[in-house]
Amino acid sequence: MTAATALPIARRFLAEASRTPVNVLTLVLVPVVFVVVAAGPMADAAELLGGPGGPAVQTATAGWAAGFIAAVAMYFQMRAARAADRRLVLGGLAPSRLVAARMATGLTLALMAAAAALVALQLRTGISDPVRVAAGTLMFAVIYLAIGALIGATVSNPVNGTVLVLFVWILDVFFGPAIGAADRPVTRILPTHFVTLWMIDLPSHHAGRISDLGWALTWTAVAIAVGWTVITVTSRTAARPRHRTSPGSAADQIAAGVGMGLRETGRNHVLWVLLAAVPVVFVLLAVATTPKESTSLTVREQGRILSQQVWLPDVHGGTMAPIAIASLATLAGLFTVLDARSADQRLALAGFRTGSLLVCRLAVVTLLALLATAASLAVTATVFDARQWGLYIAASVLIALTYALIGVLIGPLFGRVGGVLIAFLLPFLDIGIEQSPMLHPQPPAWAHALPGYGPGRVLIDAAITPTFDELGALLLALGWLAALTAAAAVMFHRTATAAR
Repeated sequence: MTAATALPIARRFLAEASRTPVNVLTLVLVPVVFVVVAAGPMADAAELLGGPGGPAVQTATAGWAAGFIAAVAMYFQMRAARAADRRLVLGGLAPSRLVAARMATGLTLALMAAAAALVALQLRTGISDPVRVAAGTLMFAVIYLAIGALIGATVSNPVNGTVLVLFVWILDVFFGPAIGAADRPVTRILPTHFVTLWMIDLPSHHAGRISDLGWALTWTAVAIAVGWTVITVTSRTAARPRHRTSPGSAADQIAAGVGMGLRETGRNHVLWVLLAAVPVVFVLLAVATTPKESTSLTVREQGRILSQQVWLPDVHGGTMAPIAIASLATLAGLFTVLDARSADQRLALAGFRTGSLLVCRLAVVTLLALLATAASLAVTATVFDARQWGLYIAASVLIALTYALIGVLIGPLFGRVGGVLIAFLLPFLDIGIEQSPMLHPQPPAWAHALPGYGPGRVLIDAAITPTFDELGALLLALGWLAALTAAAAVMFHRTATAAR
């Protein structure tokens, strides 16, 4: 079989991929966010955590963006094509020709992802070593193609699949050699560890007889082999569609609705895995990689703004917990409203009152937000001791409820997969960057308008100072919570009205 025989099929596969809005969204949004917007703050964070910082991190963002785009695009190609590939093989198409077409499509997607990331990098900072950076960015994309293909072959739910891609990417980026120290043995198992080292020209001195470039090429070759194997196997497997039904309403509408919501949530196994894994990743691993040095935080004490020196290992876990809480709560709100959307429409047609429907869904969202808070704080308490634990817990709950309601609202606006991407980006930009006391002693003025500002300032006050001095921030946080609750009520009213 020649390569030319697979090209017509590959062109059709690419046309199909272009019809997926998430692919187009990531191709534009991800390079802008990670190469143009977040590169500077992430470089500052890398310097703080013992990484190289500066231009090295900004260069690595091109690889990170390309990898993420390639993984998401390949995941949706695999999920959309699973049944079609099976029918093509049954219809007489040679499996080798099908696999070659899929791989050619994947390689094209990788090239597009790498090109988009490199253009963004060139516009922001320029590229000092074009050959090395372009090759490294392409290796990032190829490795993440295999990750996207593997997840696409094993996870059928598109929301769960996108979340897993995000989780792998977060582990790889935030604990890789560009953000943290390059000599930690545990990070050498990350898929782009050696690619990153070679791309930013940071010799590891732990590559053994094989150079960093040699290990990077080995990872890339293994990724190609894994991608080929996964596509071959999935083309021979037909997945049976799963049909789920929702139970009918009972006399007690609220109790029945909450029970239905909890049962549906219980089926989302990825969410439960994330509840256990995300706090460990965001808190414990962050603490383990924290450099032993002091930093300055701006706090309010007895009505005055003060700059207070703190020992970084003592407070880093407490400042990472809200990122884990916000991320988990947003996903919980998103999962709840999207998984129950069709059921809500049927319940409205069956006579379920709008007020009861709203109470049911918000009750489930609240329970999941509290569970996310409890899971994160249980891990945080092992490495951090707040000055005011009661207020610290209350601020964490405010963050969880606020972002859970944001998750409720963005689901209908952006859809299942687009919503997951937004659910990842919002807490990252708000809590993780703009409100982070590790990057900004005081949040910039424009960040005061973000939902994380009010509860974030209350949380820092509770973590660092012995008295409560952030009444204005608390009122602002409660205002955000009331406004988001009202918006959720309007959304549920429209859902019920449209159904009827």
